[in-house]
Amino acid sequence: MAESLIFELGQKGRANTYFANGKQAADYVPREHLRAELPLPDNSELDVIRHFTRLSQRTFSIDTGFYPLGSCTMKYNPRINDAMASLPGLRDLHPFAPDELAQGALAVMYDLERLLSGIFGMARFSLNPAAGAHAELTALLIAKAYFAKIGQSAERTTVIVPDSAHGTNPASAAMVGYNVVSLKSDERGRVGVDAIKAVLGADTAVCMMTNPNTLGLFEDHVQEIAQAVHAAGGLMYYDGANANALMGNSRPGDMGFDLMHLNLHKTFSIPHGGGGAGAGPIGVAEHLVEFLPVPVVRESDGVFSLDFDLPESIGTMRSFWSNFAHMVRALTYIYANGGDGLTRVSQLAVLNANYVRAQVKEFLTTPYDEPCRHEFVASAQELKRETGVRALDIAKALLDRGFHAPTIYFPLLVPECLMIEPTETESKETLDAFVAALREIVETARRDPQEILAAPVNTVVGRIDETRAARQPDLRWYPPADAAG
Repeated sequence: MAESLIFELGQKGRANTYFANGKQAADYVPREHLRAELPLPDNSELDVIRHFTRLSQRTFSIDTGFYPLGSCTMKYNPRINDAMASLPGLRDLHPFAPDELAQGALAVMYDLERLLSGIFGMARFSLNPAAGAHAELTALLIAKAYFAKIGQSAERTTVIVPDSAHGTNPASAAMVGYNVVSLKSDERGRVGVDAIKAVLGADTAVCMMTNPNTLGLFEDHVQEIAQAVHAAGGLMYYDGANANALMGNSRPGDMGFDLMHLNLHKTFSIPHGGGGAGAGPIGVAEHLVEFLPVPVVRESDGVFSLDFDLPESIGTMRSFWSNFAHMVRALTYIYANGGDGLTRVSQLAVLNANYVRAQVKEFLTTPYDEPCRHEFVASAQELKRETGVRALDIAKALLDRGFHAPTIYFPLLVPECLMIEPTETESKETLDAFVAALREIVETARRDPQEILAAPVNTVVGRIDETRAARQPDLRWYPPADAAG
C-alpha cells in the first residue's frame, strides 16, 4: 500500500496541542519569520515517527542489501566511524571556534591531509571541496591560476577528456571556461598514446583521466601519456572516483599526475548518496601547492592553526573549513585499516570484481575479456536483439529479487551497458546470490521476455514513465485549494 504524504496524515489543530491554551506560533516566533505560503502539516509526534520509520523501511540501504553500483563504491560504512564523529569534543565544536580551542579538530584535519598525501603520492591536499565534481572544479580553477601566473592563460584553452571518463569531467571543464576535446578509446578500451599525442598542442591545459577507467581497465600507458602531456606544457588531472582499486598498490603521483581528487564518500567508507553529504579532497604536486584553497592547516611545535595567508590561493571553495564529520570518519577508517589494510581493501575489491565477471561472462557479453580492476562492464545488447529485454529491464528485475541495480548505460561506449562493482565488503555468498539472480533474469528473458519487461512487480512502486519522470518531475505537495486553482 502506498504511503500517504505527511500532510495527508494530519488533522487541523493536532500539532497545536504543543502550545499552551490560547497560544499560537506567533506568540513564540516573530511574525516576520512566519510564512503563510509554507503550510506545515498538523501531526502528532507518533504520526511523524511512524511515517518516517515506514519510509525508512522501504528505502534500499547498504545496511539491508547489496549495491553492485559501478564507479560509486557503495560499500559498508563501519559504525566505528560514526562513533568517532560523535565524540562530544568533535561533534559539538563550533566551526568558528578559535584555533587554540580547536586543537583536536585541527589535528584530525592535519593528520588526514598528510596521510592522504602519502597514500596517493601528492605534495599536499586540501580538504575544502564538498564532493568529487566540486573538487574537479577546484582543480581546474587551480590549473587556470597556474597558467595565469606563468603567462599562458590566453593560449591554454583546451581540456582533453577520454570517452571512458566520468561525465562530470567535461562538465567541470566547461564550467571553468575551457574547450573540451573528447578522446576516443582504442580497441583495448584505453587511451592510446598516439591518439593523445595527435590532439596535444600549445592550447592544451589539462588532460583529465580516471585510472582505472570506467570500464574497470588500468591505463597501462599512463606514464607515457603523462610524459607527452607534460612535454606539451599541460597538466595531468586524476579523477579519484575509482581510487578504491589502487590504494597501497599504486599512486597517482607516481603515475605523473599533477592534480587529483578523492571521493571520501566512496573510497573511505563514508555514507553518501541518499545517506549523507560528500567530501572531495583535492591533491596537488609541489608546483601547485601555492594555489590550494584556503584555509590550510599548519603545524608548528605541536600547535595547529588555520592559515589563510596564501597570496596565490584560488580562495575558499565552500563555507567553513570542510565537511568535518566526514574528515573524522575518513581518518578513523585509515587508522582502523592501517597501510597494509588499505592495500588489502583494494586487492579484495579487485578480486571480488573478477570473481563476478568470470561468472557473468557465461550469460552476458563482457566486451573486454581480460582481468579488470574494481569494476567491469557487461552488455545486454545481444539479449536485447534476441528478446527485446534491455539493460534497463534487467535492472528493474533485480529490484524484484532484492538487489539494487548496477549502473546502466554508462559508460556510453558500451551499448546496453551494465557497470558492476562489488566492492571489497561483500561476501562470497552475497556475490553468488547476485550472480544467480542475474543469471535467472537472463534465462527468464529468453524463455518469457514479458515477465522481465513487466518488472518490478514486488516493489512499492512499479514501472514508471522514465521520460516523464525526468522531464516533468512532480516533487512538491500543494494544499488542495491551491491544487484546484
